[in-house]
Amino acid sequence: MSEKPHTVAIGAFVIGAILIAITMVIFALGSGFGRQSEKVVMVFEGSVKGLNVGAPVALRGVQIGQVTAVELMLNADNLDLTMLVEAELNGKNIKRLGSSSKDVTDGLIARGLRAQLKTQSLLTGLLYIQLDFHTDKPLVLATIDTDLTQIPTIPTDLEQIARKIEEMDLAQLAQEVQDTIHGLSAFVTSDAFQSLPGDLQNTLVSVTRLSDDLNGQLATTGPRLDNVLNGASQALTGANTELPKLSELAQKNLGVLNDAIEAFENTMVNIDSLVSPGSATAYQLNKALRELTLASRAIQELANMLDRQPESLLRGKQEEMQ
Repeated sequence: MSEKPHTVAIGAFVIGAILIAITMVIFALGSGFGRQSEKVVMVFEGSVKGLNVGAPVALRGVQIGQVTAVELMLNADNLDLTMLVEAELNGKNIKRLGSSSKDVTDGLIARGLRAQLKTQSLLTGLLYIQLDFHTDKPLVLATIDTDLTQIPTIPTDLEQIARKIEEMDLAQLAQEVQDTIHGLSAFVTSDAFQSLPGDLQNTLVSVTRLSDDLNGQLATTGPRLDNVLNGASQALTGANTELPKLSELAQKNLGVLNDAIEAFENTMVNIDSLVSPGSATAYQLNKALRELTLASRAIQELANMLDRQPESLLRGKQEEMQ
């Protein structure tokens, strides 16, 4: 009888352990973006005035969760203040695609997911947390003791402007502004600036005179220019009238020139046929040249004979002595 209670206790313990294991598995598979819910933590350096519990947490304008706790943490060693904000992310408004069931929060943070405080209304001053991707912002995580996933944060727009102003050397900037004012004052009180209105007046008078001179020149040269343009127009009209006649005359002269060239070519062909080696004209010319050569030789012999016997013109030709 005593063993029965022990058996019931052991069975109840085993069933309880199984239920706890199943609950943990369901919680592990159901956490992360696109799942049922997940708790995250964010650390802000600046003031969180206006951020209340229940404030929305939005991803690019779509609410995916709400703030569950806002705590102020004081480090006793270095007296640093840290604003710790916890939030619960709900995947009801996220339509998850794909077959992977892994938690993608860490992957989104690696891709540049950052948290930033934004104003809900300027009238109420209430804040909310905006999640978005800022790939140009480095991944900086605060050193805190928590088991929750920490989403990096970036300063608000006003905090960024304030930091830039703090980085500026206001004393040097004020000195530069003062030097600029002194320079402008010295320039305004200088003699050159004081004489500027008089110089400007003289310039306007000179411009007026020049305008009057130009108007006079245009009044005198305008009619002449009109005459020149009329003469040019008449010349162009005459040229337009005479050009067709000149073109026709040139065409006729070109025809006469072509006929002359053709006649010259025919003449050259005839001359070529007359002086060719096998033509009758060349044969007669060669025969006349031979006869002329024989006649020249006879005359030369007559001249030689008269040179030796001049008296032969009176007594006739005598036989030469052997």
